[in-house]
Amino acid sequence: MASDHCDSCSRLLRDFAERLRRVWGEFEYKLKEVFRGIVQCTCFGNAPERGTAQDLSSLQLMYDDKSQVFNQRSLQALNRLAASQNADLQMTAAIYYSHISHHLNSPLPDAFLVPVMALLLSPDLDVQKTTSFSLVNLLVKNNVCKESVIKMGMLVPLLELFQSGDPTAQCHSCACVAMLASSELSRDAILVDGIIPLLALAKSYDPAVQQNAAWALLHLTQSDCLRRILCQAGAIPVLVLLLQCSNSEVQFCSCTALCNIAAIQEHHPELLSIGAHLSKSLLTLMSSSVQKNSAQACRCLQSLSKNVWVQEQLMDCSCVLPLKALLKSLNAAWIESALTLMCTLSAHPPNCDILINEGLLREIGQLLHHPRSNSVLISLSCKIITDLCGACMDEQAVTQSLCLSGLLRVLLSPSLSDETLLHVTLCLHHLMTWDGLRTKLSSSVTPEQVWRLVELSGQMRNSQLSYNSAAIIHMFKLTEDFLPLLRPHYGAVSKYLLLFLKTRDVKFQQLGISTIVKLKN
Repeated sequence: MASDHCDSCSRLLRDFAERLRRVWGEFEYKLKEVFRGIVQCTCFGNAPERGTAQDLSSLQLMYDDKSQVFNQRSLQALNRLAASQNADLQMTAAIYYSHISHHLNSPLPDAFLVPVMALLLSPDLDVQKTTSFSLVNLLVKNNVCKESVIKMGMLVPLLELFQSGDPTAQCHSCACVAMLASSELSRDAILVDGIIPLLALAKSYDPAVQQNAAWALLHLTQSDCLRRILCQAGAIPVLVLLLQCSNSEVQFCSCTALCNIAAIQEHHPELLSIGAHLSKSLLTLMSSSVQKNSAQACRCLQSLSKNVWVQEQLMDCSCVLPLKALLKSLNAAWIESALTLMCTLSAHPPNCDILINEGLLREIGQLLHHPRSNSVLISLSCKIITDLCGACMDEQAVTQSLCLSGLLRVLLSPSLSDETLLHVTLCLHHLMTWDGLRTKLSSSVTPEQVWRLVELSGQMRNSQLSYNSAAIIHMFKLTEDFLPLLRPHYGAVSKYLLLFLKTRDVKFQQLGISTIVKLKN
């Protein structure tokens, strides 16, 4: 079965299961000896205990013979032990489920979930802890169907374990609820009996309990309806508080939950009502050495940064430094998060002076030269360059950066879409309106780049891309350095100019005439 969890959650579950497996390995051998000893003891010779002896014998047989695990005899034995009023006998069944939860490599039949329900309802807390531990392992390995667990009513005793006061029980129950929360069937029950206890556990001093509670809250924010109810229940201040936790996984869960909430515009007033504390906490997390947390904080800020007040907070708190650090990441998705936030900030002209002074153009130029740049990153970079240069006439900053050579370089990439090429040519065309940059480009362009511009001018699948490319060629200074690069392509240039003159679009006609006059002169 496919996992419903992200890579981070799946890894946490695997680590948790591995730790439990190591504990069980030390215990398993002793358990078999205990079963054999109890079965052989004469105290089970009396009639009232004879059935129990047979049940224990059945469990011993199941341990020794894997083919006997799911037969009717073993099911009856587990049902009787689970329904017993004797806590020791219930614990025997609970330990058996712990055993199979570690070794089972196939789905557990639904009938074998019935004893699990009885064990979760046991008055003995140790039995409940052992059983919930087993259920965590079965859910982690997808050995049980979540819907079956929910339909049997196991959520009720699991949610009641929140109130037990025992950190281990709370940890196991939170882990179960977190995994079950991805099922639509479970969410109503969690809302009725689980949200307030979950929020309380999220503030626990026990790291494992806190982490599982944050994880469960994260899953609940994946539904529009649940997000709304969580906000009404006061989840936002708790999640903001968790951003300051020393546990990086708690930080990630809480930040991702806030991202899910911030993705819906209607929740923004409530998020912003917390004041500067939210943006400062997210900005602090964006400076984290844990890059996935930094990127997630960046995504959350990007959702909120449509608000000018949030942008002012970010600029006042020197947000550029952690953004520049994310641009050096090896993860394209994290780089995209940083660039997306930069796009929002650069689109607001009052921010542009600060962004340029902080050396943002240099970082963008270096990114354009890096082989990891893809179409999305290049398009975002072009938009940032255009916005910054449109707001601040600082030719020197552009010249000192690698933006010009980077834009010319990506033109040669064979994998770029027409849409990305449109962004690149539009950005280059904008920069060439400055005389100093036009001179620099005319002297630094290569033969391959000139041919690429001629080729794009002649293609007919995208008329705007054709226009942008031809306009760039027209704006080059016809110096002694540039003319020899263009001369081999006069035939191709003539063809696209002829097409421009034949079109009904006046701007193409004007560009065609202007280019012919310039070349003739």
